[in-house]
Amino acid sequence: MTGLPNEAASGARRNPFAGREFQLRLVSGVVLAALVVSALVIGGGLFALIWLAAAVVGTAEWIGMSRTGPRRLLVAVIAVTLGGLALCLREGASPLVFVAVAAAGITGLLIVARDGAARGRAVAGLAGGAVVALVPPGLRDDPAIGILGPAWMFAVVWSTDVVAYITGRTFGGPKLMPAVSPKKTWSGALGGLTAGTAAGIGAVIIARDHGGSALAATSLLLVGLVSAAASVFSQAGDLAESALKRHWGVKDSGRSIPGHGGVMDRLDGFAAVALLAGLYLLAHRMGAV
Repeated sequence: MTGLPNEAASGARRNPFAGREFQLRLVSGVVLAALVVSALVIGGGLFALIWLAAAVVGTAEWIGMSRTGPRRLLVAVIAVTLGGLALCLREGASPLVFVAVAAAGITGLLIVARDGAARGRAVAGLAGGAVVALVPPGLRDDPAIGILGPAWMFAVVWSTDVVAYITGRTFGGPKLMPAVSPKKTWSGALGGLTAGTAAGIGAVIIARDHGGSALAATSLLLVGLVSAAASVFSQAGDLAESALKRHWGVKDSGRSIPGHGGVMDRLDGFAAVALLAGLYLLAHRMGAV
């Protein structure tokens, strides 16, 4: 009988979902999802402000993680530039104004950064921040895309992330890229791919019943293919950020989200999908699609 408590404790330790880290991850994830979905439904300036804030914080984490200096001054230049670009988007400014604001921000970074390597990292941070700050509200405010655009992104990315985490921890198996991220498995990747594809199709089916976007009429076969590609992009973004963290010798990009690390840790896969959606948005605005 004396061995039973130890056996029970051992079983609890083997449960990948029983720890405090998972509980924090679950609670903070639900809170963040509720906040973002509420802002998505409301739309307008609130939705744009949330993504601007996320972009600024995530970029600040990148500048700090990569030890790019002078940190505060670079973050200030990036924040002002992203704010200017977000305002241009809200006000429907011409492409020339967008280019002028971006060029001014890049020039500021090139002047302020300490050396060539720092300049490259700072400009890369601005580019990544611009994708996060501009694409979700840009999709939401486009009359032909509407709420379906960012809702589809959330469905694909969140389903990929959650199901990859659960299936990977449940089934384990061969590692996906152990040199980059030792915990990620092929079972998790395939589970995430399946879930992300299904969620993307589901978002479009739901939109067909509620209207609000011309994209809801897209062929479900095409939706499935694009959703699968986006799921792969999401997981690739996650792996890319893991490689960056390993390169810079950090576990998390920050500590702003309990159980998740920093904003950059939460937006790695989303930023990759936002880049994909941003290319579509750009082509759409230019009349190519």
